Amino acid sequence: MANTTATKTKKTADKISEQAEAATERAQEMFGEANERAQAAMEKSGVLAREWGEFGKGNMEAFVASARIAAEGTGEIAREAADFGRGRFEAASSTFKEIASAKSPSEAFQVQSEFAKTAFDAMVQESSKMSEAWLKLAGDVFEPITSRYAVAADKIKEATA
Repeated sequence: MANTTATKTKKTADKISEQAEAATERAQEMFGEANERAQAAMEKSGVLAREWGEFGKGNMEAFVASARIAAEGTGEIAREAADFGRGRFEAASSTFKEIASAKSPSEAFQVQSEFAKTAFDAMVQESSKMSEAWLKLAGDVFEPITSRYAVAADKIKEATA
């Protein structure tokens, strides 16, 4: 009987040992799979972080380009406005000299009327020109930013697909 108990104990110990080995193997497989999934997730997170970093860099570059376009365009419009003002001042000075040298009040009135008409026409033309310049500049300024919105929309579509 002692032999039978020893045999049973040995069999039980062997069974426990086999089950322990099987459990160890299953645990190693589970942890191995979890480790692989974790590594894949980390790699994907790294890729996403790089992509978003590049996306942010692209956004910053677009804002810088937009600011540069705005500064250059505003400077050009300011130069044109200064040139127009200088031209109008010269025309007014010339007209004042003509009025001062007029031989009669009707001649002075005619010179002054002609100047007023010319000044009004020039102002209307310059206002139209400036409006077009500002509208074009606004479009040019927002173009780099608008293109970044298109990139953002593409990224969102990729993320939700």
